[in-house]
Amino acid sequence: MKKTTLLCLLAVIHLFANAQIKGPGLKFNQETISYGKISQGVPVEKTFEFINNGKTPLIISDVKPTCGCTAVDFTKVPVKPGKSGFIKVSYNAATTGPFNKTIQVNTNADTPIKILTITGEVLKGK
Repeated sequence: MKKTTLLCLLAVIHLFANAQIKGPGLKFNQETISYGKISQGVPVEKTFEFINNGKTPLIISDVKPTCGCTAVDFTKVPVKPGKSGFIKVSYNAATTGPFNKTIQVNTNADTPIKILTITGEVLKGK
């Protein structure tokens, strides 16, 4: 019985070890970007870069920031396997203090929703 259980466990491990992405894949260089210390009321912009590490074209259907103070631009054409794209995030804070905002990325990848994060601290404007 123990041998059968062990063989089944090894078979499952082998399957997971050899699993490959068959559809589109989404791999970001980084999923959190710090803006550091920024001035109140002055827009700042950072870019998340990604690669399609899958086998078919990746389509970003929507990118949703959680705050009206955040605007986004992104690659709107299908990204071929092995090619890269971007999500540009512009943040314009009206209030001072630390911030932690998220951006929801909707795609046709196996994991269709990816959450990106921007952080930083807003200092009183001059």
